[in-house]
Amino acid sequence: MANNKTYLKNGNGSEKGLKRELKTNQLTMIAMGCAIGTGLFLGSGLAISTAGPSVLISYAIGAFIVLLLMGCLSEMTVAHPTSGSFGTISEKYISPFAGYLVRYSYWIANVLAVGVEVSAIAVYMKYWFSDVPGFVWILLFAAVLIYVNATSVNTFATFEYWFSMIKISAIVGFILLGAYVFIGGSAKPEMGPENFVNEGGFLPFGMWGMWVAIFISLFSFLGTELIAVTAGEAKDPDVAVPKALKATVFRLSTFYIITLGIMLMIVPWKSAGVEESPFVKVMELLNIPGASGIMNFIILTAALSAMNSQLYASTRMMFSLSRGNYAPAFLGKLSKNGVPLSALAISTLGIFLAAAVNALLPDSSYAFMMGISMFGAIFTWFMVFVSHLFFRKKWEKAGGRKLPVKMVGFPYLTILGAVLLLSLMITTWFTGFKIMLQFGIPWLLFLTAAYFILKKRRNNPEKNESDAILNKKVN
Repeated sequence: MANNKTYLKNGNGSEKGLKRELKTNQLTMIAMGCAIGTGLFLGSGLAISTAGPSVLISYAIGAFIVLLLMGCLSEMTVAHPTSGSFGTISEKYISPFAGYLVRYSYWIANVLAVGVEVSAIAVYMKYWFSDVPGFVWILLFAAVLIYVNATSVNTFATFEYWFSMIKISAIVGFILLGAYVFIGGSAKPEMGPENFVNEGGFLPFGMWGMWVAIFISLFSFLGTELIAVTAGEAKDPDVAVPKALKATVFRLSTFYIITLGIMLMIVPWKSAGVEESPFVKVMELLNIPGASGIMNFIILTAALSAMNSQLYASTRMMFSLSRGNYAPAFLGKLSKNGVPLSALAISTLGIFLAAAVNALLPDSSYAFMMGISMFGAIFTWFMVFVSHLFFRKKWEKAGGRKLPVKMVGFPYLTILGAVLLLSLMITTWFTGFKIMLQFGIPWLLFLTAAYFILKKRRNNPEKNESDAILNKKVN
């Protein structure tokens, strides 16, 4: 199995030059940093107002889906630790077309998400500097994070580690504060577990509200898959990737469910919404001095952290597309520090798109950008499950080496994960998240048309020869 071992080290052999410097603790913090963003600090309010107290079940089911996803990803990523990750795996085990769709969809999801976060940053900074135009902060923070990503993968990981540490510390502090309130006897009469059944009961919107909130909960888990993308630059992927994936899912699940439980006991669920972070409401009810300023700083850090990770993910996915001959060759070139600078440059397009959308739709730009960015991420997750079905069957048939990490309950749990995600995607058509499919379906049609046009061009020897002659003359 010499060929298999070569593939283990170098992916598909086309990603040479990337530096393997990331350690297990860095991988875990990167994934947690990307996942713990505005989805938790702001989006949790929307989830609570959609499902009421049953949002606890929604997040538990969301965590279960992500756990299944991480099981599939662990197995495949250890076998093929590449920066193309799930895109490279889809290409190898399903078809080149599938790999192309996955990589471009994940790329556009992160490019658009960068725009979402940078738009939010401009809003957060107005809290302290109301007279400074938002585009100043967009350009300033964008420049700083682009520099961080352009320096080296280790610099990126170091910044992300400390960004994540701030957010995780804030969540742990919030949980300890809640424990103090209830165990220390500081809770007011209207606070307590009875809030789980007040105001319409545990399921005030029935099973439908709980089901829709599962989709919203997935916002808070998006980014965990980034560990698979970092595998191409991990120091010891066989050990680091599985450990980081498992640790991330269990820590996030614990943090989210305990945090939401404390919120619901302190703040009546009908008071939740998206106009203000539930975290801020909790601190206001507890009369914490400077609560708004503290939370604004934490949410700002969350947005910077998510933007940092999304720039990294979109850059590596475009690099992988270039090395796979699905994007111009110059996007696959590396700097002396092993960073694909051209791929990084084109992945900043979301920043300029966000600025344009903000100018045209100032009141709804954030929600619009969030809606269209979600399709690529959820589609990628769905394809991870599909890829795993093909991967396991072909790996065993080819007599590959014994996998150090294997997904339990195969193929039933893999199929269950795919069915749950597909059902949730269809559900969005009947909710306020309809924009996701309205953007996603035309996007897939566009990619399909582009793929077959490019394929026809590559298969046309006369055209390729004339292009070569033209390029030679130009150069």
